[in-house]
Amino acid sequence: MATALTPDAATLALAGMDDAVFASWVDLLEARTGVVVAPQRKPFLVSAVRARMREVGYASFEQYFQHIRAPGAGAVEWATLVDRLTVHETRFFRHQASFDLIARRWLPEHLAAGGGNLHAWSVGCASGEEAWSLAMVLHHGLAQAGGKAHFGVTASDVSAAAVAAARTAVYRSERIEEIPPLYRGTYVEMRGENAFSPVTGLRKRVAFARVNLLEAAAAPLQRLNLVFCQNVLIYFSRERRRELLDGLAGLLEPDGLLLIGPGEVTAWNHPALARVAWQGTLAYQRRR
Repeated sequence: MATALTPDAATLALAGMDDAVFASWVDLLEARTGVVVAPQRKPFLVSAVRARMREVGYASFEQYFQHIRAPGAGAVEWATLVDRLTVHETRFFRHQASFDLIARRWLPEHLAAGGGNLHAWSVGCASGEEAWSLAMVLHHGLAQAGGKAHFGVTASDVSAAAVAAARTAVYRSERIEEIPPLYRGTYVEMRGENAFSPVTGLRKRVAFARVNLLEAAAAPLQRLNLVFCQNVLIYFSRERRRELLDGLAGLLEPDGLLLIGPGEVTAWNHPALARVAWQGTLAYQRRR
């Protein structure tokens, strides 16, 4: 391990990241997380890694690189660094058209066909807004249909810090405006004047876990009726995106729905899935 420096000394000693070292970092990130850092994103990578190096007292990108590759303490430091490198920005009902597809078409058709209890997966849930939005839509739709079926949402992210924030589920009061009035009055409770949370009944339906999408096949996720995977695939190579989508398709039950962010993949199809026509969405349904 490198000799620790004081923060000031480390700041002065830090040099730039040359192309060879950058390539090593890119390879490591892709191998461990699947995330691809394009050359034009080098300033972001350098800035994030450099900031963490200053905190822990490393002056050399190469020395820090060797440290995070080491077992034990290196694995702990790697988990912290991944939290810095992954994007956690999101909002409630971020892509309204996708939630409309679930509420207005897929869920009513699922129930009309005799479908029972539902298991949904929010992939790359960040700080939880997507998962809570999904839970609101499913709870409301099932209640409107008589409440005979139950549901659960599994929400996952590669970042342990994001999962912790999602599980805590306390959000600034001004963000309540992101939630449509249809759901706001029923599924939100204030925490004083400056914060709010999903109501207790909804919180019991959502479970959070740290999952690397590259290892999703080994995760205890199966018999899924709904997979919501948006603003995640953009960080992977085109070839990797297709591999991941093939894996997600294999987790779906008959009539199960896979929702992807529009534009995140092109020219992909799966023999077991049919494209769902709904304006503004990229969705596929598993054939019976």
